[in-house]
Amino acid sequence: MKNLIVGQSGGPTAVINSSLFGVIKESMKQEEHVGRVYGMIHGIEGFLKDQYMDLGKELTPEQLQCLRTTPGAFLGSCRYKLPEDLSDPVYPKLFEKFNALNIGYFFYIGGNDSMDTVSKLSRYAESHGESTRIIGIPKTIDNDLILTDHTPGFGSAAKYVAASVAEIGIDASVYEAKSVTIIEIMGRHAGWLTAASVLARKFKEDNPVLIYLPEVPFDLDQFLKDLERSFQKRNNLIVCVSEGIHDKDGTFICEYAGEAGVDTFGHKMLTGCGKYLENYIKSHMKVKVRSVELNVNQRCSTFSQSLTDAKEAALAGSFGVCAALNGATGKMVSFVRQEGPGYDLSCDLVDVNEVCNKEKAVPLEWIVDGCDISDEFVAYALPLIQGHPVIPMKDGLPNYTYRR
Repeated sequence: MKNLIVGQSGGPTAVINSSLFGVIKESMKQEEHVGRVYGMIHGIEGFLKDQYMDLGKELTPEQLQCLRTTPGAFLGSCRYKLPEDLSDPVYPKLFEKFNALNIGYFFYIGGNDSMDTVSKLSRYAESHGESTRIIGIPKTIDNDLILTDHTPGFGSAAKYVAASVAEIGIDASVYEAKSVTIIEIMGRHAGWLTAASVLARKFKEDNPVLIYLPEVPFDLDQFLKDLERSFQKRNNLIVCVSEGIHDKDGTFICEYAGEAGVDTFGHKMLTGCGKYLENYIKSHMKVKVRSVELNVNQRCSTFSQSLTDAKEAALAGSFGVCAALNGATGKMVSFVRQEGPGYDLSCDLVDVNEVCNKEKAVPLEWIVDGCDISDEFVAYALPLIQGHPVIPMKDGLPNYTYRR
C-alpha cells in the first residue's frame, strides 16, 4: 500500500480547497489502496524543506467539510519553478523524499505553471524508473488552460466579477453628471475573466458598455471615440479592461506609466492600466472619472462561490485520485462539456505535456468590434456561475478551516 501527497500552487481561487477536499475524500474512500494522505505546505518549495502534514490525522471531519467553502489555499502555495534540466540535483532530492514517505501518488493543484511542474516530475519519473504516479488537478481563474472546456476557479471568479460590476454600475448611475468608471480585472494574456463582466448586463446597452480584452490590440485614440459614441446613449459609463491590454506593438498599457517587474516564472507583473486610463481620460475629456481595481477579491471570494464550480472542483480532485489508482500518470484532469441542450459535464485525462506552457485565448469571434462580447460567450459562461453553497457560519462569520 502506497501513500499519497497533494500540493497547491500558484494563486488561490474560491474552489482550490474544494479540489483538495475531493482528493482527500476520495483517498479516504480508497483505504484499501491508499495509506496516509499527506499535504505539502507551500507546494514543492515547502516540501523541499520537509514541510508537510498528515491530512488524515490533522483534519477533523468538521474541518474537512468546512474546507469546501474556505477561501485561499489551505496548504499554502508557492511560485517555484523547477529547473528545465532534468539532471539538476533537485529532482533526485525530491524523489528521495517521496520514497522515504512511501509516496505512490502525487497530485498538484494549480494552473499553467503548476502543470509545468507536473510535466517535469512525470518526465523525470519515467526516465529514471520511478513508480510515483503524478497527476495535475487544474485550477485557475484565468481559464487559460488548453484541452479542457474550462477550469475550476473560473466560474466563481466570473460570478464575483459580474456581481461586482453590476454593483459598481448601479452606484455610478446615481448622479446625472457624465462619468466614466474604469474597472481593471485580472488577465495577462487571456481575457476570459474580463469577458465575464458582460454577465452583469440586464438589458441591451446596459453597463458595462465597453469591454476590452488582451486578445485584441488596444488603441487610445479609438478608446476615446468609443467613449464619445457611448455617451450619446447614456451619461454613466462602466468600462471593463483586462490588466494585460496592450497596443499593436505588444506594449502593455500599464507600462505607459512605467516598466513592469517580473515574477519567478518571467511573467510581467501587471497592474495600473486602469489608473493610467483614468488619467488619460481626465486629460482629454471633461467628465468625472475614477478607476477601480478588483484585485485579489476576484479570485477567492467565498460569498461569490459558484456551487457548480465548487462541485466540479471536488469532482476533478476525486477523478484524479481514481485515475492514478488505475495507473494514470503524467496527465491532467480535464472537463468535457457534453453537446446538446442543457449543461452536462464529464471528466477526462489529457497529456500534461501538451497543456503546460500554452494558453487558451478567448475566441476572436466572441469579441465584437474590439470592445464588446458576444452572446456565444454568455451561453458558454452562464452555466458555470450557477448556484451558491451553504456556508457554515459561527458568530455571524464564515467558519473557515485554518491551518495552524
